[in-house]
Amino acid sequence: MTDRLGKADHEEHVDLLVIGWGKGGKTLAGTAARLGQRVALIEQSADMIGGSCINVACVPTKILIHDAAVRRESDDPDDYFAAAVARRDTLTAAMRQKNFSLLDQLDSVLLVSGRAEFTGEREVLVTGGDDTLRITADTVIINTGSVPAVPSINGAQIGGSIHNSETLQHVSPLPRSLVVVGGGYVGLEFAGMFAHYDSAVTVLDRGERLLGHEDADVAETVAEVLRGDGVTIISGATVTSVVDGDDRASITYLAAGEEHQIDADAVLVALGRSAATEGLGLERAGVTTDDRGYVVVDEYLRTSAPGVFAVGDVNGGPQFTYVSLDDNRTIADQLFGDGQRSTDDRVAVPYTMFLTPPLSRVGLTEDQARSEGYDVQVGVKKMADIAAAPRAKIEGDPRGIVKFVVDGATDQVLGAALMHVHSQEVINLVALAIRHKITATALRDSIYTHPSSTEALNEVLAALS
Repeated sequence: MTDRLGKADHEEHVDLLVIGWGKGGKTLAGTAARLGQRVALIEQSADMIGGSCINVACVPTKILIHDAAVRRESDDPDDYFAAAVARRDTLTAAMRQKNFSLLDQLDSVLLVSGRAEFTGEREVLVTGGDDTLRITADTVIINTGSVPAVPSINGAQIGGSIHNSETLQHVSPLPRSLVVVGGGYVGLEFAGMFAHYDSAVTVLDRGERLLGHEDADVAETVAEVLRGDGVTIISGATVTSVVDGDDRASITYLAAGEEHQIDADAVLVALGRSAATEGLGLERAGVTTDDRGYVVVDEYLRTSAPGVFAVGDVNGGPQFTYVSLDDNRTIADQLFGDGQRSTDDRVAVPYTMFLTPPLSRVGLTEDQARSEGYDVQVGVKKMADIAAAPRAKIEGDPRGIVKFVVDGATDQVLGAALMHVHSQEVINLVALAIRHKITATALRDSIYTHPSSTEALNEVLAALS
C-alpha cells in the first residue's frame, strides 16, 4: 500500500478538483474555470464522460422508453429494438463528445483519465495504465455518483441472462420473456418498456402492493396501466435465488408462504443503487460515510473533511440529475457567492416515473397530508373522465389519473400525482405553484392552452371535496 500510494510520476496543484464527470461536478468545473480558477476533473471511464444521466440513465433509457411506446404492431420486435438501441448509442455518443468539448476548450481545465484514490486531505493519486499523477487541491468535489446495488440473493450475479439497469439496455437478442426483480421506479420503467417491445414481463415486488409510498388509488392506476400493457405483477414476492442457465434463467421466490419458480430469457435485478465510493480511500481524506455507504454532508454539502464537498447521488440525496444540478448551485454559492444557499431551501421537488403514460409527483400524498393533520381536500379524476382536457384522447392514450391534495384552511396545494400524457411537463407548473404559494383557486381559474394536458387542472381542482 505504501509503495502504491507513494511517489507519483507527475504532480499538479489546482484550485478545484472534481472527481467524476456527473452533472453537478462538471457544471462546477466549468463555472470555476470561467472565473479564472485552475481546475482538474478526473474520470475513470471514457464511456462515462458527461456522467450517468447521459450515458446509462436518464437520456438513454428515455430514448428506449419513447421508441417502445410508439412501436406499431406491424413493427418486428427484434429489428425495432435493435434500431432503438442504435439510436440510443448514437445520441449518447454525441452527448459525450459535446460534454468533453465543453470543458476541453477551457484553457484552465485539466481533464484526467484514470482512477482516483485519496492519499490524504485534499490529495489524490490518479492511476491510468502505468502512469500516475498526484493532484492536490484547495477544494475537492466528490462527484462519483451511484451504481446499481448488488443484492444478497443467491446466484444474482450480473452476467449471462442476469442484468442490471445498465446491461439490459444492450441485451441481445430481445428477450421473449423478462422477469423484473423489484417494483421500484427503475424496475417498473423497464417493465413497461419491454412490454411495449413485445416481451412477456413479470414483476416480482416485495411490497404487499405496488408503490406502497403512493396513495392506493394512484398505485392501483399504475398497476392497471401496466397490466393493460401485458405486465404480470406479483406482490409480496421475495426472491431467494437466481440460476443462470445456458440460454434462460430460473428464479425462485416466496409468496403467500409458498415457494414458486419462474423461468425467463432475461432477469433484471432492480433493487436500488449504492454509492460509488469503492476504492476511493475516503478514510484517508477524513471523509465520513453513513451506514449505507453514502458520503455524509451538511445542508451546505460540506463533508466531514475541510474543503471537501460531495455532489449528486454519492451524498445520499434524491437521485435525480436535476438535484445534482441544484447541488452545484449550493456549492457554487459557497465557493463563489455569499454562502447563504443550502439544501434546506428546496421546496416541492418534483419527479417522474417514465411509464406510458408517465407518473409525476410533487409534495405530499393524501395519506401524508392527513397524518400531518391538515384540513385535507382532494380533487381526483381518471384522465379518461376529464372532459375539459382532450389532449390525451387526441394522442390515443387517455389512461391515468389526476389527483390534487389541498389544504382546506389555506387553499394551498400540498401535493399532486399526475399520470397522463405529458405529465412530466405539467408537474413543473404545479411544483412552481407550491413553491410560490399560488392557491388552488388560482390554478383552477387560470387560462391554459387548448388542447393541452394542463387543462385537467381546471376540472380536477373544481371538484375538490
